[in-house]
Amino acid sequence: MILERLAMLCGALVLMSVGTGSCNRCYVAKNGSDSWSGTLSEPNKAGTDGPFATLERARDAVRELRRNGKIKGPVTIAIRKGTYYLDKPFELTHEDSDLTFTAFNGEDVTISGGREIGGFSPVAVNGRKMIAAAVPEVKDGKWAFTQLFVNGRRKPRTRLPKEGWYQIDSLIDVPENTNWNQGQDRFRFKEGEIRQWKNLSDVDVVVLHFWIEERMPIKSVDESSRVVELAKKSTFRLTEAHSDVCARYFIENVFEALDTPGQWYLDRPTGTLYYYPAVGEDWKRARFVAPVLTQIVRAVGKENEPVKNVHFRGLKFAHAEYPLPPDKAGCAQAAYAVPGAVYFEHAVGCTVSECMVSQIGNYAVEFQKGCKDCVVEKCRMIDLGAGGVKINWGSEKTTVQDCEIGDGGKIFMSAVGVWISQSANNKVAHNEIHDLNYTGVSVGWSWGYGKSDAKGNIIEHNHIHHVGRGVLSDLGGIYTLGIQPGTVLRNNLIHDCAAYWYGGWGIYTDEGSSHILIENNVVYNTTHGGFHQHYGKENIVRNNVFAFAKYHQLQRSRPEEHQSFTFERNIVYYEKGVLLGSNWSDDHFTMDYNIYWDASGRPVTFAGASFEEWRKRGHDVHSLIADPKFVDAKKFDFRLKPDSPAFGLGIKSVDTSQVGPRCKPGPTN
Repeated sequence: MILERLAMLCGALVLMSVGTGSCNRCYVAKNGSDSWSGTLSEPNKAGTDGPFATLERARDAVRELRRNGKIKGPVTIAIRKGTYYLDKPFELTHEDSDLTFTAFNGEDVTISGGREIGGFSPVAVNGRKMIAAAVPEVKDGKWAFTQLFVNGRRKPRTRLPKEGWYQIDSLIDVPENTNWNQGQDRFRFKEGEIRQWKNLSDVDVVVLHFWIEERMPIKSVDESSRVVELAKKSTFRLTEAHSDVCARYFIENVFEALDTPGQWYLDRPTGTLYYYPAVGEDWKRARFVAPVLTQIVRAVGKENEPVKNVHFRGLKFAHAEYPLPPDKAGCAQAAYAVPGAVYFEHAVGCTVSECMVSQIGNYAVEFQKGCKDCVVEKCRMIDLGAGGVKINWGSEKTTVQDCEIGDGGKIFMSAVGVWISQSANNKVAHNEIHDLNYTGVSVGWSWGYGKSDAKGNIIEHNHIHHVGRGVLSDLGGIYTLGIQPGTVLRNNLIHDCAAYWYGGWGIYTDEGSSHILIENNVVYNTTHGGFHQHYGKENIVRNNVFAFAKYHQLQRSRPEEHQSFTFERNIVYYEKGVLLGSNWSDDHFTMDYNIYWDASGRPVTFAGASFEEWRKRGHDVHSLIADPKFVDAKKFDFRLKPDSPAFGLGIKSVDTSQVGPRCKPGPTN
């Protein structure tokens, strides 16, 4: 004991001497010890000193030295290779300002909110050879998880049907005039779709409808009447949007459905994890990890004492999940209540750079109230239960740039790539945002013309593609809400936006979207239109290319007494569907100097009117119906040839060569 105390004292003295020098730096390593000084990058030959073993010890050592005045200025904590499993979120306060956490020399470092599970042995399940492991914390009610990762790959829970979805047969005691936002807690299913399965209360019914998903455990099943009662009431009416068609659903976590290699099932009452190994998988050498924590990092200051200049660089963050509250089946939009695995509140000048956030059940990074001048850059956010970055009310001037955000919505399908709430002067630039079930970038959180703090947001040079994926409805590559003076959407490449029921748009100015500039974007391959304005005021849409929408190219839903938008110097190119959809009955919009072309050879009509009739209403007086002469529209090369008639109208060729990340996102290892 005396020798250990002497070693700790010597270590502290060494750290003090280094801290007062020109290089404020300490180290953390898997083979370190929290009784050492942390001033060496690896243990010395005598085994008496070396790096710390934990992030907490490194943080606390720096705090102590600062309190004693032994260290000043920024400090770097360099972390050696390996996976660091946390038993609670790593927390930082204003005391930890001017700290940088970085991977030592680019080594592979993972900060995990999960836990490894071992002790598997062969078992027979449903007549098949599988493996199982006892998880005592689950049996004791101290741990439950809905995600499992084997050798770094997400493995699915059991699911019925195996692909696609079922459809509710009918609703019970729900009058036709039931409001769309009034939920239900039971329905009638079709024969054989739901049964009296094992651990029935652990089975989830997942409903897909409107623009959200709903997750509701089963309370009871009556197979004779085909009625299922749910433990939670749905958020919205169990129909496909505002129709009388019943919603789709699928079922997760059925023990009897464990019959496909790569699937797993957690038997909570017995605390047993079952896994059906994939073909050729060496399960004896595999690493099984399930999440324990909801958040991995929490950097939380106070209003008058913010966390300042905390930086994470070159690290990987993995394994977290968010359990829904007992009374909530989901969120009304954008999975907005799902937190970020890396979380900032009252933080100023903080950055997450060259990092990877993956294998999580929630959003990747979140900025809550009191955040300012923070940056997420050169990061990869993939394999996400929800979305990428959340920028909340009460924050401002956050930058998200040169990132890849994709493969999201694994659990919360309505999540967004980058979600900006009531927040001003943010910048989302040069990102690739892809493979989501809802929207790519969402800006604003105010429905109608009420007060909105979402202003001055710049969304530019992003490559946004394969959003919606035919799963949800009422979505966009870029989606806006509310009055937003100074907000600009420009030079974005947006394509393959697909809705299930309705509303797969490229750029979607929803309720009250006003005073937004939309310019120099290229949008193609959408289901319901390149541009849609539900209702709003005085937006400017200019010098964009809208091409190859399926049903209609442009959509305007609600006529109002004020000017809706100005649509000028745009090119609309299509071969299916109609040019204008929904409501163009009034003339409170301006359209001119545009080119329209139906490549199928059909006449171009304007909401049922001929070009001449449309012009008599005062629209598109100087516009042309003509082939714009793209370099190769079939290959989605929408640059203009030198002899394009568009130049005569003042239309400029849109350069998409600079969209997306300007460097390879993520850690360099």
